[in-house]
Amino acid sequence: MEKEKIAELFMKGIDCSQVVEGAFAEELGITQEEAYKMAAGFGGGMGIGETCGAVVGAMIVLGLKFGHCDTEHMEQKDIMNAKRAEFLTKFQEKYGVCSCKGLLKHDIADPEGMQKILEEGLLFDFCPEIVRDTIEILNEVV
Repeated sequence: MEKEKIAELFMKGIDCSQVVEGAFAEELGITQEEAYKMAAGFGGGMGIGETCGAVVGAMIVLGLKFGHCDTEHMEQKDIMNAKRAEFLTKFQEKYGVCSCKGLLKHDIADPEGMQKILEEGLLFDFCPEIVRDTIEILNEVV
């Protein structure tokens, strides 16, 4: 997905976690609406600048694709854990951290921090880049 398309979705109110989840909706056998709804609470590091919503969206994708749900087949948990580790290693190699605060160098939950994020153009330039890269990394992992 192109950075410009991601920025356009952001301007329409679709958050980073939703874009990541939505990019895999068809592959996961869910609708775009379901993808957006399940990821809706995670944008902006859950609104408090913690784990980047794109990363959380990636975890939802991995969970839906590889997650375990049956205690009789716990080997699936090992598969999921390996996929999560692979994703996180690749993401951290690229960005060094997984938190919004760390990525943006400002606190998204603080009005002054958010103002700086907007003034520096991070929300509509850097964040779409992170989402694009997250989708690319996921494509390598899944």
